[in-house]
Amino acid sequence: MRLILWPAVVTLAVTLLRLLGELQGWSTALFNPEAGGGGALVGISWLPILFGPYFAWKLARTGEGPRNAWTVTGLSLLGIVVAVGIFAGVQAAGLTTWGFMVAFLLALGLGFLPWKAWPQLGRTLLTYALAARIPVVIVMLVAIYGDWGTHYDVLPPDPSPELVAAGPLARWFYIGLLPQLTIWIAQTVLVGSLFGGLLVALARPAATGRRAE
Repeated sequence: MRLILWPAVVTLAVTLLRLLGELQGWSTALFNPEAGGGGALVGISWLPILFGPYFAWKLARTGEGPRNAWTVTGLSLLGIVVAVGIFAGVQAAGLTTWGFMVAFLLALGLGFLPWKAWPQLGRTLLTYALAARIPVVIVMLVAIYGDWGTHYDVLPPDPSPELVAAGPLARWFYIGLLPQLTIWIAQTVLVGSLFGGLLVALARPAATGRRAE
């Protein structure tokens, strides 16, 4: 918990800054209010690229590194590729909301692929992911009920009929709670493990403390 404290604070600050930027209509290159908010430079989806290596370095330096960092990197990359393939298949097949729900759950399972190769990093990234995504879940609930017109509450392109007809609470479940606590948890763990494992594999930091069992 001490290790993730400041990264979690920074992540919360970025979430609130993005919300403010979208509400104020600031540059869409920085604060994209469209569904998914893809490509916006201000966002928390980029942060595992930074914090994954940070966590990995700290753990390795205190003797809690992996037996083989390349295994961590390979399993993380495999998980990302398979997850992308699952979602591409769901979209190509034109499946309904239920199809995406299954895909979300499968993606969450893939997030545990690199776990066995480096459980300490996996636990740290999972804890950080929850600290990062639970505030987003809360923001999305309030935004949906307030109809704020941000990427936190707008429907995705070509939404399914059941999603269009859903009330605010059901809509929050489908586009907020479910994806934030499945696919985005997996994304945080997999991307953080990929870059964290890569850093340790290349830099090979020397341990300064005992290895945790």
